[in-house]
Amino acid sequence: MTAAGDATTGKGPAGEDPQGADPRDGTGYRLTAQAGHLLRRANQRHLAIFSARMPDLTPRQFAALAKLDEEGPASQNQLGRATSMDAATIKGVIDRLARRGLVATEPSQEDRRRLIVSLTEAGAELFARAAPVALEITEETLAPLAPEERRLLTALLDRIS
Repeated sequence: MTAAGDATTGKGPAGEDPQGADPRDGTGYRLTAQAGHLLRRANQRHLAIFSARMPDLTPRQFAALAKLDEEGPASQNQLGRATSMDAATIKGVIDRLARRGLVATEPSQEDRRRLIVSLTEAGAELFARAAPVALEITEETLAPLAPEERRLLTALLDRIS
């Protein structure tokens, strides 16, 4: 059995119910069996791998570059929604990327209050180098899982997000 539990029995570490019930009395709360706790631990592992493999970008900065590469120029608001960042967070990310010359911003022609963000040549080049590393980071993050488990986990995470 792994630290995360046994997928075949549905039991977690020390045999606890995956829903968090205490196996001794069936009513207790076990932090280590809670979805939020397990998601946080998995995220911590992923972030450690990410920062070791891609020290020049944060995950949020990479996400912004990836979405701009995928969809082209976007308003700061659209980019925030597309990357699941709130207005204050995406503004900070864009400001830092702009200071590094990786994105450019300009007022929208249709609505001068709206800021349009686009990749610069340097940003596009950095993303082109970083994307294969990001795929390797995903592989390393999911390495403990079998291929079908990887597909299932990804589908389930997509479903609850």
